[in-house]
Amino acid sequence: QVHLEESGGGSVQSGGSLKLSCSRSGYTYSSYCMAWFRRVPGKEREEVATIDSDGNSNYRDSMKGRVTISQDYAKESVYLQMNNLQPEDTAMYYCAAELSDTPIGAYYSPCQSYIYWGQGTQVTVSS
Repeated sequence: QVHLEESGGGSVQSGGSLKLSCSRSGYTYSSYCMAWFRRVPGKEREEVATIDSDGNSNYRDSMKGRVTISQDYAKESVYLQMNNLQPEDTAMYYCAAELSDTPIGAYYSPCQSYIYWGQGTQVTVSS
């Protein structure tokens, strides 16, 4: 079993910054994609950023330039640095994991289907 735990959420004023953390525990897989999603009540969940075990990252277009996803392989942790936060960034942020024992390549295309989810951490941005 795999457990994901987020931390780092909080309340900030417009223009502020937060760094979210997601720690992964349990079985260690050789390949993975870790992602940050967010959800505002009444709206669909949005993918914010992804990073895979090869170090490739992708970002939601609307957040490029304001967020950076990173990882610490030894700590099995993923981070989301968010800068210049705006009220519309207010949401519950979730960490998600797609894990595989198959190397990324012809037989494993990462960041397609997330099985493991954290409980979420709330980010609130006031104007």
